[in-house]
Amino acid sequence: MKFFARLVVATIVITLLFITLVPWVQTAQGAGQVIAFDPRDRQQNITALVPGRLDRWYVTDGARVRAGDPIAKVIDIDPNLLNRLRAERDQKLAELAATQAAMNTAERDVARMRTLFAEGLAARRDMELAQIKVADYAAKLAASRAEINRIDVSISRQSEQTITAPRDGRIMRVTSIDSATIVKQGDVLATFVPEQSRRVVELYVDGRDIPLITIGRRVRLEFEGWPAIQFSGWPSVAKGFFDGQVAAMDQNASPNGLFRVLVTESPDRDPWPDERSVRLGAKVRGWVQMNTVPIWFELWRVLNDFPLQFTRPGATPAVNGDAPMGGGGEANATAK
Repeated sequence: MKFFARLVVATIVITLLFITLVPWVQTAQGAGQVIAFDPRDRQQNITALVPGRLDRWYVTDGARVRAGDPIAKVIDIDPNLLNRLRAERDQKLAELAATQAAMNTAERDVARMRTLFAEGLAARRDMELAQIKVADYAAKLAASRAEINRIDVSISRQSEQTITAPRDGRIMRVTSIDSATIVKQGDVLATFVPEQSRRVVELYVDGRDIPLITIGRRVRLEFEGWPAIQFSGWPSVAKGFFDGQVAAMDQNASPNGLFRVLVTESPDRDPWPDERSVRLGAKVRGWVQMNTVPIWFELWRVLNDFPLQFTRPGATPAVNGDAPMGGGGEANATAK
């Protein structure tokens, strides 16, 4: 009985010392995925630039392409459309030249009529008719130029029939379209993913924690498929995790009711796994490291379902989860 009594007392004392002296790093949890930081480096759709019929494919699923490499070719339903447009343009240019020559002659007639009218050898009506003729030719010239511009736009659009890769990357998937299928302008033909993109992690965090997260806070990341052992309150003990830091936060909630936090690599910590191990779209779990508090405080907070700790104005802020496991970190802040 004395032995068990001493054992119980020793256990209580050790437990009290443990929860009083041992620090605990508070964390705000979130889940998300790996995305590209530059919007141009994210997955994008390759669409048809002009309506018509799909003539041929130059790529297959998983094909690697360089910038400017052809992906698909779309031709007009009428194969002679470009030739007819060019012929129509040549006709309009000839009409424009004839109208310009006639206008030059009409302008000389106007100058001659003004001289004759000044000398009293011509009536005012004849001079006014000559001026009207010049204005009529000017209107025809403007209409011809507008028609030529319209034809040039049509030729330019029809010339954009070979769809090329915008950047270096890979074709993820090709739409099931054969040569007998009619496509409209804007129809998705393939899905393209650029290579060598700068990766970031987007985490979705609860709205109760987002007011306490600031730019530069450290984040512990667990990538999908990467073996890891997590100790939320003691980051120095966790294995298989990678460090990041908060780069940006959304001001408004996402449609799922959570707030998005963008996390980038920490320049002073180990780099993230390469793209072969952690690819774009891979799922990620993250723990934003907040202030360091004693274990008893964290237990009391969790039991009462209080939010994370925050630092009073003017108080010395706690280190963002970098306190050693055996340190005597104390709460220099109060519960929100």
